Amino acid sequence: MRRAIFPGSFDPITLGHLDIINRSIPLFDEIIIAIGVNAEKKYMFPLEERKRFIEETFKLEDSISVITYEGLTIDLCKKLEADFILRGLRNPADFEFEKAIAHTNRKLSKIETVFLLTAADTSFISSSIVRDVIRNGGNYKVLVPDAVTVK
Repeated sequence: MRRAIFPGSFDPITLGHLDIINRSIPLFDEIIIAIGVNAEKKYMFPLEERKRFIEETFKLEDSISVITYEGLTIDLCKKLEADFILRGLRNPADFEFEKAIAHTNRKLSKIETVFLLTAADTSFISSSIVRDVIRNGGNYKVLVPDAVTVK
């Protein structure tokens, strides 16, 4: 079984995340979208709301599940018997950042990191840009899946 963990804060999930996940479905038997909890980070959307956005987005996809976790991603991988970490890359800065984490994870475990490049039409989207658009009253709906709503 090829099981992958796709970790992130998903605050909120974006069309860039959606692209990476949809394109990875044929690559893995199971994808676990893992929402990391970082007590030092301030989130726009509560954890349960972020989880609901993702669950609603992938409700028809049997190979995808959504969980929350704390701690190291490689520890989660070991616990869930996942051999792969899935990550999306938008630009060279993402690559340099993710490369260092992937090398560290390989040093500490046998977990492989699989990188997918975002599609050109979503490569500019980040959760922080979406949050800025929301804070300033812009049309965030063109950047996120339909399940993401602001109250």
